Amino acid sequence: MIFDSLDFIEKLSIDERLEHLGNKKKKPCKIKKFRSNMMLNPLRLKHLNKIDTLPADMITLNLEDAIAPSRKKEALYNIALFLSHLEYSNAFIIVRTNPLDEGGREEIEFLNNFSFDAVRVSKIRSKYDILETDILLKSEIEIHISLETKEAFQNLATFSGIERFTTANIGILDLLTSLALPQSLVERDNPTIHYILSKFLVDSKIAGVNPTSFMFQEYKDVEGFEAWCKLEKKMGFTTKACMGPLQVEIANRVFSVDEEALKRARHIKKVFEASSQKGENGFMDEKYGFIDEPIYRDALLVLNS
Repeated sequence: MIFDSLDFIEKLSIDERLEHLGNKKKKPCKIKKFRSNMMLNPLRLKHLNKIDTLPADMITLNLEDAIAPSRKKEALYNIALFLSHLEYSNAFIIVRTNPLDEGGREEIEFLNNFSFDAVRVSKIRSKYDILETDILLKSEIEIHISLETKEAFQNLATFSGIERFTTANIGILDLLTSLALPQSLVERDNPTIHYILSKFLVDSKIAGVNPTSFMFQEYKDVEGFEAWCKLEKKMGFTTKACMGPLQVEIANRVFSVDEEALKRARHIKKVFEASSQKGENGFMDEKYGFIDEPIYRDALLVLNS
């Protein structure tokens, strides 16, 4: 925990919280492979106090739609207070801002005074929104986006070329609204949802960013959540948005690379490189059959995923 007790913080007014800022600078997160992205409400101090120990690979501190306009300042100052006392976290820490023209610009400028790993800008519509964020944000922090508009959905593949833009998160419910489609379509066997997720994943890969699949709102339905994770892994996703520690545990388990796949990839890498030194890039392997360069490249992808 960051603070041994929250009693004194709970007694402070919103503005008084800025008078108790610390001077800690969180060390950059060493994790590069992300399975789970857990959303936290920064109005809940007990949750904020655990961001140094939670098992999620990513933690997103949400300033956007879960926070009423009258409490956004309180949420922002809470984030500032806890980040300023945070020296280390097992997770990659993200702050999700409001859209740039709805307070996001001011939030980013304020947050530049604190140490965390990425800012996630909501309701991106064009590459220009990302370019503006790149100007506003201090250089060592990554840029993530929430893909929630039909404009971004149409053009995501063209959002390449911004070095620190690394991750896109699909907000499936807002995106459906933007497309004038009902949210009731969100079913695992719905072909429209399969298309939306597939296009999002492929376009993210074209843009060179990691696609994070949507948050499953029925947090008590653990079987349903796990089924979504297994479907999305089969599609090619490696990261899932999570609501609470139980979903995190499931996502971490499902999206981990299994040992058999790693064993196969290591073997293919070893025998291919040995064969290649002899000038042969296609051969029959006693264990896994025919191996050539495309199979070797896929093995490298598994080892680096």
